[in-house]
Amino acid sequence: MTQMNKRRTTTAYRTMNLSLIDPFILAQDYPDALTGKVRSGHAACIRFNRKGDFLAAGRVDGTVVIFDIETNGVARKLRGHTRQIQALSWSGDGRYLLSSSQDWKCILWDLQDGTKLRTVRFEAPVYIAELHPFNPFLFVASLFEDQPLLVDISSCIPLKHQLSSVPRRPKLDRQDLNEKQALQDAKQSTCVTVFTTQGDHIIAGTNKGWLNIIEVKSLEIVHSTRLCNGIIILLRLTASGRDMVSNASDRVIRTVPIPNFSQAGLDLNTVKIEVEHKFQDVVNRLSWNHVAFSSTGDYVAASTFMNHDIYVWERGHGSLVKILEGPKEELGVIEWHPHRPFVAACGIETGRVYLWSIITPQRWSALAPDFAEVEENVEYVEREDEFDIHPIEEIHKRRLDLEDEALDVLTVDPVKGDPVHDVFSMPVLLDIVDSESEEEIVAVGPGTMRRKSPGEGREWMNGAENASNPEEQASFKKIVTTAAEKTQSRTRRR
Repeated sequence: MTQMNKRRTTTAYRTMNLSLIDPFILAQDYPDALTGKVRSGHAACIRFNRKGDFLAAGRVDGTVVIFDIETNGVARKLRGHTRQIQALSWSGDGRYLLSSSQDWKCILWDLQDGTKLRTVRFEAPVYIAELHPFNPFLFVASLFEDQPLLVDISSCIPLKHQLSSVPRRPKLDRQDLNEKQALQDAKQSTCVTVFTTQGDHIIAGTNKGWLNIIEVKSLEIVHSTRLCNGIIILLRLTASGRDMVSNASDRVIRTVPIPNFSQAGLDLNTVKIEVEHKFQDVVNRLSWNHVAFSSTGDYVAASTFMNHDIYVWERGHGSLVKILEGPKEELGVIEWHPHRPFVAACGIETGRVYLWSIITPQRWSALAPDFAEVEENVEYVEREDEFDIHPIEEIHKRRLDLEDEALDVLTVDPVKGDPVHDVFSMPVLLDIVDSESEEEIVAVGPGTMRRKSPGEGREWMNGAENASNPEEQASFKKIVTTAAEKTQSRTRRR
């Protein structure tokens, strides 16, 4: 069955399966068990799109892989970076994807056809880059040991606007600020930036624990507050934008209510940003690799440093409600599905993407009123005509009639319970190469196997694409083929 048919068939069956699930289990808001895993290369970061039907994974070799959540298959592969992907960001409609890499570049992809729409190169490695919630041609980037940049890529030539990292102190503090403190403030650098849900302001976290609110129009810091004494590693907002979670180097996860900075008449001098909850492991003093909000914002999940567990806290009382046990490896980036109790995390050692969800026992009695569930075997009394033998001609005629029925596998009917958005739907390509094997072993001869070399299949990065004429391309291919044949001959002699 092709990938498209698998996806359509899965969607068609989901309506029937909803009636088999216990409604009390559907009311559970967080996952409870490891239910699956996917892999295509070594994933370093992952990100769900806003609709939640695709999961983008950035690999260590610079490739971006997009998984279809319904089939767990590979929907797209995007090649353009030469080093590890650091962060991914989807546009609001799901058509564009921004990838930032250790090769000092950010690429905006158009998922309509998988082409590179814009490529922006910086003067330093990129920590994280985030797209504007409404304008896919505007993003903010945090750079390594440099000031953050607001980048406008509406035209082919990007416009870079430098943002300040110096916190805006109250007037009384500014009057008492001595020269030493002013120099320390000037040395601050921004580690993470994120847009507010309205897109009018940028929330930036510094390496000294300051939280700066930057207005997009004026590019000035309008409010600052000290959140902690350590480095702010990550900031994430809920879908509503009313709450924010932060991960810092002091091993404390904080949730913070965020006011509406775009509200008319709001006096930013009187705004106070205070911590709502602090989540930490007081006994083991664990550090946290990554944090994420649940789809409703009622739960916070975090992956742990040098550990394979995922901690889930409830924000109402600030208590730990679940520890998700996973594989025997440390987990890095963790993402929560935007609409379901479904969590994905990538393993640091193997690069697999692990999936946690709810295990739902099915209630078959929901299929028919006279269907009865029994705890043990009982003797079945057959009907009088239940096992009658019919002529072969009649059976063959019925089979032909069923084959004549036209099946529509292309139309996707709306499923009850799914969020409805007027968003872009990514075309499914049927010629995508399947995911790489677990060990990435290739055959080089009869009965001879070897591990795939790190650069194999990436000749386009090494000059084949840059050849100016067909003769140079043919020469390049000949060199590559000769080198491969020599490698195979040496392997056979061994």
